Amino acid sequence: MSDTCACSDQAPLDHEGAPTTLWGVSEIRFATAAALPLAMGYLVGWSGGPTFLTLLLHAVALAVAGWTFVPSTLRRLWRPGPLRDRIGVGTLMTIAAVGAVLLGEVAEAALLAFLYTIAEGLEEYSVARTRQGLRSLLELVPARATVVRQGREHEIDPADLLLGETLLVKPGERLATDGRITHGHSSLDTSTVTGESIPVEVGPGTEVFAGTVNGTGALEVTVTATAQDNSLARLVRIVETEQARKGSGQRLADRIARPLVPAVMIAAVIIAGTGALLGDAALWFERALVVLVAASPCALAISVPVTVVSAVGAATRRGVLIKGGAALEALGRVRTVALDKTGTLTRNRPTVVEVIAEPGRSREEVLGVAAALEARSEHPLAAAILAEVEAPNVAQDVVAVPGAGLTGVLDGSPARLGRPGWIQAGESSLEVERRQGAGATVVLVEREGHLVGAVAVRDELRPEALETVRALRSAGYEVAMLTGDNRATATALAAQAGIEVVHADLRPQDKARVLDELPGPVAMVGDGVNDAPALARADVGVAMGAMGTDVAVETADVALMGQDLRHLPRALAHARRARVIMWQSVGLSLAIIVGLMPLALWGVLGLAAVVLVHEVAEVFVVANGVRAGRVGAWTGVMKPAPRAEPVG
Repeated sequence: MSDTCACSDQAPLDHEGAPTTLWGVSEIRFATAAALPLAMGYLVGWSGGPTFLTLLLHAVALAVAGWTFVPSTLRRLWRPGPLRDRIGVGTLMTIAAVGAVLLGEVAEAALLAFLYTIAEGLEEYSVARTRQGLRSLLELVPARATVVRQGREHEIDPADLLLGETLLVKPGERLATDGRITHGHSSLDTSTVTGESIPVEVGPGTEVFAGTVNGTGALEVTVTATAQDNSLARLVRIVETEQARKGSGQRLADRIARPLVPAVMIAAVIIAGTGALLGDAALWFERALVVLVAASPCALAISVPVTVVSAVGAATRRGVLIKGGAALEALGRVRTVALDKTGTLTRNRPTVVEVIAEPGRSREEVLGVAAALEARSEHPLAAAILAEVEAPNVAQDVVAVPGAGLTGVLDGSPARLGRPGWIQAGESSLEVERRQGAGATVVLVEREGHLVGAVAVRDELRPEALETVRALRSAGYEVAMLTGDNRATATALAAQAGIEVVHADLRPQDKARVLDELPGPVAMVGDGVNDAPALARADVGVAMGAMGTDVAVETADVALMGQDLRHLPRALAHARRARVIMWQSVGLSLAIIVGLMPLALWGVLGLAAVVLVHEVAEVFVVANGVRAGRVGAWTGVMKPAPRAEPVG
């Protein structure tokens, strides 16, 4: 064992050979081996047997149990570097054990080593189990994959898949890696990855991800990521990296635990020295050792890491990626939730609902100019407009004006497309306002400086949006909508979703500014691309639908891997509960230290009693932290709400 508690250093989430059973933990095996001579020693002593035999049995128990921490403590002390970085809880336990032996209390030294070894073993096992929950994502990848090479089917190890190869996925099989469907239609069960229970219909052109289960149709998939770099492997790697970030609770535990160890050692020396000058040196030396053990911060040092690992692993298994302790801590403190409109509250599948042509202009002309400008745009509105035109022309010199629209040249004449205000609606302003009031986004089309017409596009709310907002508000969160859309459209959609606070007509940088005006701490929920400044500015950035999206996962602190917005209130409730558990453990750990030190100083409690209380507290703290991984109530957070009806 390390000289510090096993969880006090942020190691990678898992490693090869991590224990999968309690017996697989070396400390538990050593403690079991020490238990027999320890029990026999007490039995011989109580029965009046030979003192030498009792002493020998206890010495054997001490040697076996002490082997788990004494050698590592001595090696750590021998290493070069600042002394403060080389001493820890194991140092205190080693000194206490050696001191007890010098006082002739070999039995108490053996009991101390035995209990400490059990506590360390249980801690290591609990952390390994919770970390395995995250790593188990990688086990969703099948052991074999069918690939087409030179016109023939071959079964290979998924690790041997190459980019661009054709992967055959039969009904009921799991996808071995990420790819894009080239042939076939089916439905995919994504519940194990995204946490969403409803299968997703897929066909040619659909992106699919490793670990999802194919339904009834055979699929041909072009490989777009290797097994080492697919979405599952990337998610695990990101969380492992982000585990180095520590929440404020964990930093508090570290700030207290690290200086406490040398401070306690100095206090013990002062107690022993002062006692020797004033009276019985042996008595006060013994009390100094007891104080040394009483102030051991092991439970404090492990209180937060165990909770963090448990909670993060549990959330990941439910389709919510929380990037470490800092993100978990911040998510648990959130009081206001700011929701982007497009792609978060809405489906992000807008459609053209109406085309308004100016007098003397035709519907085809309005759509033709708009499609020419949007031909190479990635904006969701572009897809809606292009879907209305079979073979659009492509405008030249197209330039995007942030927060306004597009400019370009079509057949030698200038053309523009953009929001009302940037382009004047003129006599059509009332028609534009009417459609905006019905929840549609209206873009105006201009050519050669004259208005050609307007296109009304609407992106419907997600069916679970109203249910989600009601759940958030019933849990006590303030909810606000932030959008670049016009106020009329935004207000109509917000009313449909049950949101009262609306900030509209915002550019990306404006969203970041508005966050400072909301009562904090604030969680910003967006798509992770256009909302990147706001996600970075918020106390917690939450990316929606982040499965397979590098930008979303890397920008945000938390990522909802699927498209179900109902995971948001569940994740918030999960983090809030984990934060309560975290501070329960910190409070208990501090209370144990504060309560035991005076009792040890005045001789009320002996070494064995103090050790027992400490190790029981440590086991309790570990068990309490593991509670943060319970997700039985995950689906019970939501309250039923009527399905939202389309606006207009």
